[in-house]
Amino acid sequence: MSRETIALDVEVPVDRGARARRVPPGMPPDRGDGGEPRLPESNGPRMSDAARLGMLIFLGSETMLFAGFVAAFLVFRLGALVWPPPFQPRLPVEVTAANTVVLLLSGYTMSRALAEARRGAHAGFMRSLGQTGLLGATFLAVQGYEWVRLIEFGLTATSGVYGGSFYTLIGAHAVHVLAALTWLLTIRIGTKRGQYTAQDDRRLSVFGMYWYFVVALWPILYTLVYLA
Repeated sequence: MSRETIALDVEVPVDRGARARRVPPGMPPDRGDGGEPRLPESNGPRMSDAARLGMLIFLGSETMLFAGFVAAFLVFRLGALVWPPPFQPRLPVEVTAANTVVLLLSGYTMSRALAEARRGAHAGFMRSLGQTGLLGATFLAVQGYEWVRLIEFGLTATSGVYGGSFYTLIGAHAVHVLAALTWLLTIRIGTKRGQYTAQDDRRLSVFGMYWYFVVALWPILYTLVYLA
């Protein structure tokens, strides 16, 4: 430490070491530990937060879409004297009930996959994600098989309001399951290529939000269409 005379002969202590570390204008501030300067952290919203908000908006619009489908179905259902109409095949209630359990289990395995991702357990994440995809594919395969049988029995989208409302509601949900499975497959491929790591759990949670939506929606549709 030395002393220098500055203006009006007033002596003030000056740290020559601090003056040597003086950062030029426009450079990031010194950390104070003698290390390299670093840029200050951004106070703006993270990309993952924006993605979550975007997914919430998307799921809100999807909820409104299915609410419109359900409202139309209830108008037809409550206005009909007999439901299902005469000479129309009955829906496979028992098989679809078991299939509902399969889809609900996929929601559980998805929660495990996300938990493994947060812990950085790559093997556990891949295993749980694979189980989720298998359960989702099983659900979709059983639904497709039942549709083939219903069509053979005469229930088509053009066979009246009963068939049209059935395939609109259940078919729209099946499209969402297919989209979720496609997304899941993309994540698995990306993970094998090293594109997803433990630090990407927030980005993966956006996919989890979509999967949970698909899973939670189905019991409502099953109750209305198959049991009501």
